[in-house]
Amino acid sequence: MAASMRLGRRGVFMALRALTQHQVSTQCRVIAQSNPQRTAGWTGAALRHLSRSPSVCAGVAPLKVQMPALSPTMEEGNIVKWLKKEGDDVAAGDALCEIETDKAVVVMESSEDGVLAKILVQEGSRGVRLGTLIALMAAEGEDWKQVEIPAPDPVTPAVAPPTAVAPPTAADSAPRLAPVASALTQLRLSPAARHILDTHGLDPHLAKATGPRGLITKEDAVKLLNQSDKGRPAAVPPPVPLTASPPSSLATGRPTHTPVSVPGRTAAPVSPDPLCPHTHTHTHTLVSVPGRTAAPGAFTDVAASNVRRVIAQRLTQSKSSIPHAYASVDCDLGAVLELRRQLATENIKVSVNDFIIKAVAVSLREMPEVNVVWSSEGPQPLGSIHICVAVATARGLMTPIIRDAADKGLTEIAHTAKALAQKARDGKLLPEEYQGGSFSISNLGMFGISEFSAVINPPQACILAVGGSRAELRLSDGLTLHTHQLMTVTLSSDARLVDDELASRFLERFRSHLESPRRASL
Repeated sequence: MAASMRLGRRGVFMALRALTQHQVSTQCRVIAQSNPQRTAGWTGAALRHLSRSPSVCAGVAPLKVQMPALSPTMEEGNIVKWLKKEGDDVAAGDALCEIETDKAVVVMESSEDGVLAKILVQEGSRGVRLGTLIALMAAEGEDWKQVEIPAPDPVTPAVAPPTAVAPPTAADSAPRLAPVASALTQLRLSPAARHILDTHGLDPHLAKATGPRGLITKEDAVKLLNQSDKGRPAAVPPPVPLTASPPSSLATGRPTHTPVSVPGRTAAPVSPDPLCPHTHTHTHTLVSVPGRTAAPGAFTDVAASNVRRVIAQRLTQSKSSIPHAYASVDCDLGAVLELRRQLATENIKVSVNDFIIKAVAVSLREMPEVNVVWSSEGPQPLGSIHICVAVATARGLMTPIIRDAADKGLTEIAHTAKALAQKARDGKLLPEEYQGGSFSISNLGMFGISEFSAVINPPQACILAVGGSRAELRLSDGLTLHTHQLMTVTLSSDARLVDDELASRFLERFRSHLESPRRASL
């Protein structure tokens, strides 16, 4: 019985081995048939070695690592730094790399156990779309050096059906603008590259795109310009009849003007593009070339970060879709400054902004009709009070959130605000630390700004703009002059949610709490 079981197991193993060798040899025959030029010089021994090579025909199936969606509004990301190297062991939950999203720099964690086999998108890569394959991993126990790299998705261009060729007519000599315009819609050019190509009348199809996702950059346009200058003959072009329609610029479809040769007169230089008055001839174009001293009036493209692009989109959306209403009030900071001095003697450090956060949170708790957001169904009341505090960073303005601010004391608010501000400057905010606020505060008093109006952060209903303090003399009891430290705050409110009367009552409640900080802290 035992002998028959051993014979049966051995037969199963031999059948599996034969099946594997048959599949591998079939794959190699497909390679030889599909690319005969490549395999023309291979001998029989070479083909047998290829069929037995696991690295060629029987690689390790990879675990794919794709660009994830790390925020609700994220469409693409930048690879800031890889925290693992090829060949490093990776456990589920380990940090793989740092990715810059539209909000902050977020650490991407692994969801699988294995070995990082191949990094496909290197550090510094920008504009990586969601779902893009950025790395490959091998499962535990597999040879990570033999991992198979998936072939890129084939792009099959559409082939137009053959059409009959008509004999040329006189109308065919006229410039055709429509085909050029339709073909150019598939090109992506930076503003500087478009300007250079328009100015010199260069075909953008001849430029080799090196930018992200096929973008033709300024350097590509300058390289094409240098190549065209080397191959341009010195002969003067023939005169163009005045009745001929002006040729169109390849990059924009706008007509360009060619100088007309008149006997007995010297042709004056004419700008190739009437919308670019600074451009006169090919030798005096104001183009900034990398590595050379910039000419007067030249410019250099600066790539916008994901954070900057999202800020621009949200601010444009806010100002174009939200009816902003504004109301201002002066607050006396005398009691706040006195309480700060008393707390400082006990080594408790709180800022004026901490008192403002607390006063706003308590006011929202007492007036829940202001603690709302605008949704597709209309006003939506919020059950929690989360205060967003604007923080200026090198990447742009960030708004970390102090959650449940009405239930926190001044000391806890101070510690939380300081920690979040530092994380925002370092680009280490987590998504839950900047998403889901109900009210925003922007304080520019430390920059010497007396008062200003802020843009609402959608879908929130209000944002409070805080200016700096100033000393003013005011009469007390109608007889004595006293110096008061006043601060102007301006409430920007969504008129669909908070009308003028409600905004005025909220500002009055806020001023009452700020001028009585001990009561607001209870």
